[in-house]
Amino acid sequence: MNNEFTLSKKSQNFLENLRVYLFSSGKNPKEIEEMIEELEVHLYEAEKKGKPIEKIVGKSPKDYMQMISNEMPIDMRTWFKYICLIALGSFSFNIIPDLLKGTLSYSVLEIVGHIMIAIIFIALVLIGFKAISTLERSPIKKGLIFMGISIVPIGLFLGLIFLNKAIATPVIDFGILGSIITGTILLLFLIGTSLWAKTWVMVIVLALITLPDYLLEQTSLQDEARLITSTLITFGGIAIYLLISAKLEKNKAV
Repeated sequence: MNNEFTLSKKSQNFLENLRVYLFSSGKNPKEIEEMIEELEVHLYEAEKKGKPIEKIVGKSPKDYMQMISNEMPIDMRTWFKYICLIALGSFSFNIIPDLLKGTLSYSVLEIVGHIMIAIIFIALVLIGFKAISTLERSPIKKGLIFMGISIVPIGLFLGLIFLNKAIATPVIDFGILGSIITGTILLLFLIGTSLWAKTWVMVIVLALITLPDYLLEQTSLQDEARLITSTLITFGGIAIYLLISAKLEKNKAV
């Protein structure tokens, strides 16, 4: 396209919302980008002739998004992969600290619970982001949706911890060899996921959550002092990492 003419802010926002809507509807990422590029050309040509966005998408952007979504197949393979990634990712925050303390052992309830919570979390993300993409100017509603997506999984994990203590289910003991194999697979998973996503945020956050407490346990600090120090290192480290990441992204955009 000619760089002398750019899409209006309204059209750009619509394309971003459409991208989120289609992704939340379980469509293939590659097909989504192809659809976005095709529609971008139509919007570009229309605006260049002085026509409003409504000439292309109609008076109801939500109905247009739904129409496009209905024409595209659901990519079950990709979403099954995301469920596995999230389930393994959530397990890593339990497995790594436990591995540092010794061999691994988990109840059947814990294993099934983590998988179910991962599925519920993905469902919440899909439903929530789909709703957000159709809200034009409702920051409060968007904030409430984001809050719900964040709070519900935390509540479910707390509930799982309580249930695991209240209900006895068979325990799977991995043993020394099983623990080593599991730890190695998890490490490879974290490295592979980070390379695939082109970000080391999961590895860094996991390290900041687990290592400070483990290292401080080797010192003579009292429990209360150790807890406070560990918390400060963890949240301080995450804050510093996010600030550095934001600055780097800003420099890239310049």
